[in-house]
Amino acid sequence: MDTLVFLGTGDAMGVPRVYCSCATCTEARGEGVNVRLRSSVLIDSGSDFFVIDCGPDWRRQMEAQGIRTMRRLLVTHAHFDHIGGLPEWADSCRWMGYKGELYAPAEVIPVILRQYPWLGSHIEMIPCNAGVVLDDWKITTWKVCHGKNGYSYAFRLEKAGYTWVYCPDSISLGPEETRHMHGADLLVLGTSFYYEAAKLSTRSVYDMTEAAELLGEVKPRKAVYTHMSHDVDFRKPYILPDIVTLARTGMSIPLGH
Repeated sequence: MDTLVFLGTGDAMGVPRVYCSCATCTEARGEGVNVRLRSSVLIDSGSDFFVIDCGPDWRRQMEAQGIRTMRRLLVTHAHFDHIGGLPEWADSCRWMGYKGELYAPAEVIPVILRQYPWLGSHIEMIPCNAGVVLDDWKITTWKVCHGKNGYSYAFRLEKAGYTWVYCPDSISLGPEETRHMHGADLLVLGTSFYYEAAKLSTRSVYDMTEAAELLGEVKPRKAVYTHMSHDVDFRKPYILPDIVTLARTGMSIPLGH
């Protein structure tokens, strides 16, 4: 059975934030339970693996897992917290003597290359709009609203009768955007705050109160919240749906019935 490993569960800034002395950041600064690297997951088939997103904490995440080589990557969108580790991965590919495979929606690839023009020498950029199969996972991708930050993409992965969805950066999704989420065995969803009071027009990711409404609509069997800011303190007793777990760095869960 495949395993999903949470390499990082933080928002764009991670936790702790350098400038912040809130209770969450202070606890995390002592290597507490609230330490959160930028969001990324690894899908381990037992004989191989691939990763979704490669943020600026990529090197630290690989070291934590004891991983020395990574050949395949899916990218949800080209924001720094999801691609900031690509130069280090490219350098790894160069030294190891192989070309990495980066799968991303077609419109994301030129954005990546504008920021890191040299990556193509060491990483093959492969559009995945029509879908892709990795380790027998049939993977579908579609565009989702990322609020004031524009757009992102989500992935639906299906294998041996098991379906799960990875959607770390989205908000205010309409029926067409949630269509591929319905009835999943697992939904991994980004929720930066428990409750975010800022105006909706200034926001970019669901909070946990809104996410509960979304779960009621798409009805996954289980859900895991990720992409959490320093607003979220694991020591607090949040009111959450029974099917929800808050992701922690290094947490692993089986992908199968």
